[in-house]
Amino acid sequence: MSDTAAALHSRPTATTHEVTNQPPPLSGHDVADDPVLVEGVRREGAQWYLDDLHRLGRRAGSEEVQRWADEANRHEPRLRTHDRYGHRIDEVEFHPSYHSLMDVAISEGLGGAAWADERPGAHVARAAGFMVWSSTEAGHGCPVSMTYAAVPALRHAPDLARTYEPLLTSRVYESGLRTPAEKPGLLAGMGMTEKQGGTDVRANTTAATRQTDGTWRLRGHKWFTSAPMNDLFLVLAQAPAGLSCFLVPRVLPDGSRNTFRIQRLKDKLGNRSNASSEPEFDDTVAWLVGDEGRGVRTIINMVTMTRLDCVLGSAAGTRAALAQAAHHVRHRAVFGAKLIDQPLMRNVIGDLALESEAATTLALRLAGAADRAQQGDTQERAFLRLATAVGKYWVCKRQPAAVAEALECLGGNGYDEESGMPRLYRDAPLNGIWEGSGNVNALDMLRALSREPESLQALSAEIEAAAGADRRLDDAWRKLRGELALTEDAPLRARRVIERAALVLQGSLLVRHAPAAVADAFCASRLAGDRGLAFGTLSAGTDFAGLLARLPV
Repeated sequence: MSDTAAALHSRPTATTHEVTNQPPPLSGHDVADDPVLVEGVRREGAQWYLDDLHRLGRRAGSEEVQRWADEANRHEPRLRTHDRYGHRIDEVEFHPSYHSLMDVAISEGLGGAAWADERPGAHVARAAGFMVWSSTEAGHGCPVSMTYAAVPALRHAPDLARTYEPLLTSRVYESGLRTPAEKPGLLAGMGMTEKQGGTDVRANTTAATRQTDGTWRLRGHKWFTSAPMNDLFLVLAQAPAGLSCFLVPRVLPDGSRNTFRIQRLKDKLGNRSNASSEPEFDDTVAWLVGDEGRGVRTIINMVTMTRLDCVLGSAAGTRAALAQAAHHVRHRAVFGAKLIDQPLMRNVIGDLALESEAATTLALRLAGAADRAQQGDTQERAFLRLATAVGKYWVCKRQPAAVAEALECLGGNGYDEESGMPRLYRDAPLNGIWEGSGNVNALDMLRALSREPESLQALSAEIEAAAGADRRLDDAWRKLRGELALTEDAPLRARRVIERAALVLQGSLLVRHAPAAVADAFCASRLAGDRGLAFGTLSAGTDFAGLLARLPV
């Protein structure tokens, strides 16, 4: 080394500035340290779960789990159609961090375990755990959710349920394909949509042919089948009597591979840690689930529960974005004061907190209804039928706007990939699409109103439990009843009606259960229209201190 090079090598690195006025990393905290979540869990009957929820929340907030979430999305699933010798294998490889996330989710009972738990509130506990854990990384929640949702649909085939339900409700995660009955736990998926139909599953062309041994053979394709490495799939196909539901295992009882050819993985906007695929069936072995020709009625049990998880996931994603924004503005100073103390930022964060509280409260109310419906409460079952469509439409519709606003609170820091906010933003639109887009749920609301009048009676009873408590809520409900009674141009007006139904339902819940500051701000802004079109436009008379007191840690 020359004298000049040695001198340059020994010279200390120049320092042009110190790093100041940057928030510390949001890690090492309890994700479940959230008054709205905790109050909702107590109210819906799962107080016994709170210690475990906080334990899971501390793990979700750890630096290690945040690293898992980042790695699972940066190192995306990879399809291997053939092995080195040319044998067709149709396997998807995941980063180890994905498996770590899945292992915690299943061992914590977020898959199908609630169906084997007879305690009141078991499904509420599972919902709260799902919200806390999926707020850290949303993509792996897809196979977890489908496994949970498959159980009630599979019960339409009691013989199959006896074999597979104990494994779907297991708390053991084992990746890889082998004979289902030999695994300690199973994951389930679904195959509904096809290229030519999408939501219109009755346009499906996959054909099912009955065999003399009681099985069926499927031939056709599916367009968007997530988590193709799951063990079992509920699939729709055309049988002689019409569209029917079938169970398709990836590995047959004798240990041989079933034909499940993964043509490609989807290159998606978000949800990057989760593999979504296009499988083809060719002489694929299947078992009938439910009555032949009643496939939609059978699989709708699974769809209802996955729609519930869409609401839970969107509420969790909104809350996660709010937590990041709140953390940033608590530590960042601008123009001589902390951002959290700046009047306009208080308006923005307060409005986001209001949106998040309404979403979380409704999501947990739906989970409570699902829990009580499983215990035989017919009114709760009727409420769930209509309110799930309403909640799925609105909470999922609001998530992208709320996440975008929260990202903006961080400014350029939020636009940087390392902040985690871009991943939250990319994931935000998914739940609004999965299991029926906005139009599908709005029209589903109309079907429930016309075919199941008891669902409207149950929704009315829920809303009217707050009658007389707030004039603005009473006025909004009166106007909504008029809209619901109109049949002319009902499909054209369906989005307007379902939006108002969601807001009135949220308003009723908040008037009854939230602090006065929250209920008043919601009724003024969402029901009486005292706000602008963007977040951060609440009126000057809003109790911002009361709203900010509800922020998660």
